[in-house]
This record gives sequence, C-alpha cells and structure tokens, in this order.
Amino acid sequence: MTNSAGRSTVWRTLLTALLFAAAAGHTAPEAADTPALPSANTDSTAVAIFAGGCFWCMEHPFDELPGVISTTSGYTGGRVTNPTYAQVSAGRTGHAESVEVRYDSTKISYERLLDVFWHNIDPLAVDRQFCDAGNQYRSAIFFSNPEQQKLAEASKQAIEGRFNEPIATQIVAAGRFYPAEDYHQDYYRKNPSRYKFYRTNCGRDHRLAQLWGPPAKPGG
Repeated sequence: MTNSAGRSTVWRTLLTALLFAAAAGHTAPEAADTPALPSANTDSTAVAIFAGGCFWCMEHPFDELPGVISTTSGYTGGRVTNPTYAQVSAGRTGHAESVEVRYDSTKISYERLLDVFWHNIDPLAVDRQFCDAGNQYRSAIFFSNPEQQKLAEASKQAIEGRFNEPIATQIVAAGRFYPAEDYHQDYYRKNPSRYKFYRTNCGRDHRLAQLWGPPAKPGG
C-alpha cells in the first residue's frame, strides 16, 4: 500500500505502543481451559466469533445491538498458545484479530449478527482490512456448530451477487479464543479521541460507504 495506508498503520502502531507502555508489566490473560468450540453459558446465551480486521473497530457495532450481552477483543485461528498482541500483530502466530460476541438468542438472531458483520468489513480484501495488512487482519466467520456454519455460508452466498469480485472472507470452524490484553478491551470507549483518529486515518468508514452505501450499519 502507499502512503495513506502506511501512515494509518504506523499511527495504530504508535497508539498501541503508548497504551502498552502505560500497561507495562501487564501480561496477556490466560484463557480458561475450555472446549475447543465455544459453548453457551445458559440455554439462551450463545457465542459468535468474527474477524474483521482491527478488533477495536469490531466491538462497537455489536455493542449497539439489543440482545448482545458482551463483546471481547481477542485472537483465534492460530497455532500458538496464549498469544500476545506483539506476536499476533507481527503475523507470527497465525491468529486473526477477532471479536467474541455473547448474545441472548431469544432477543437477537445469529442471522442479524451476520448481517452486521458483513456491513462492517470489506469482504473483497485478501489478508487485510482497510489500512491494516497481513493474515492477522483477514476477515473470517468462525462457526461453533453446524447451524452457524449453514447460516454463515448462506449469508456469504447472499452477498456474492452484489460484487464483481470474489468474496475473500473465510468461513471456518472455531478454535480456542484468547482474550486480548485488558488495554485493548472497549478501546473505543476508553480512548474515544485516539480511536476516532485511527479509524478516520485508516479509511474504514469511507471504504464501508463505497461497499455498502452510507451510512455503514450499525454504528461506527
């Protein structure tokens, strides 16, 4: 990429470095020993996992939805146990920056979450999202059961006719999800000015409007 994308990536690196320095001595939380595929806490609580580039930008759209219980930024789809942000962002672990969405399935459907996911990513980008390049920024839907897989594949097929280019977003079985370091969680709330600066310089909303029409839905 040329200058604007390169500068945006550099700015995100600088912002993260500032946070990392402030959190010196902090180590990544270890995920509890859980089954490889996420499971629900209650009969109506379900889990969805999506990768759409910068996880800072993927929490916000889901947090706005009635029926969503929580969102967690993290890493999944890789080969290293307990990865750190430094490892993942360097592209050394195979993980993708991801967001785990816990939701009440009696109040919001997985299909609705899929719709929000698609409208907040660039499904045509290969191994990148907006200004962030590398396999760690790939877009993906990580399904945890056959029903999620079926719905994810149907949603992908439904948008294929909208574009002349192939859809690059992966649909793969979910593995272990590792929560990211605390300073990444709810970044858009904790650091609104820095978040807005990064998002604007990354060109995310401009590209989303090109793909889906203004405004990108929901939120931003």
